[in-house]
Amino acid sequence: MFRKLALGVCIMFAASPLFAANKEQKRLENSGTVMQEVMGVPDNIPQELLEKAECVIVFPSVLKGAFIVGGSYGRGAMVCRTGEHFNGPWGSPAMYALEGGSVGFQLGGQATDLVLLVMNERGASSILSSQVKLGADASAAAGPKGRDASADTDAYMRAEILSYSRSRGLFAGISLEGSTLRPDDDANADVYGRKITAKEIVLGHKTAVPASGRLLVRVLQKNAPHNESQKASNR
Repeated sequence: MFRKLALGVCIMFAASPLFAANKEQKRLENSGTVMQEVMGVPDNIPQELLEKAECVIVFPSVLKGAFIVGGSYGRGAMVCRTGEHFNGPWGSPAMYALEGGSVGFQLGGQATDLVLLVMNERGASSILSSQVKLGADASAAAGPKGRDASADTDAYMRAEILSYSRSRGLFAGISLEGSTLRPDDDANADVYGRKITAKEIVLGHKTAVPASGRLLVRVLQKNAPHNESQKASNR
């Protein structure tokens, strides 16, 4: 009896890392599904803004309840363009967490998907280096929506991060000021099967896209294959 119990405990502990990896891989897959669905909404992210983004961060199924108890209420993935100046194809995803701030009260009781656009190198570098507080360490604004929305107003030109929400089929800009954004390196280890930082994933350019992240990368590559902000700066 004792031997069977001991064997069951060993199997449980041996399987727990696999369970964690599967959970994070599923979260990454869901991020790709959310981005694909968002791009199918007629009144979605302006094409001009997506084409100028250095990185895109997706948090699927963010819940207000997790905010109320003070924990991390958003976990998802960030994909950046490759190249020294983020001017290449979209690279491998790094897992991220969103915490704190007032967004919990804005979301209401239902699950909400969040999409963040990182609009310049400074924003991307700060997010990769450490935890950042939106509105303080990195400027943030609710993003405009609609394919014909103006993307050249002062607010959008100054913001390092533009944020959007999708809930119950409705898509809109949302303010995330006061929230903190940080790399989730435990989740990265679960997805990639080894200890690896977000900075190594994004800037190392040697990490293959995992199967669970291919949809997210494919959707971004299809809808915004080139960094148009680089072209504009070179004119």
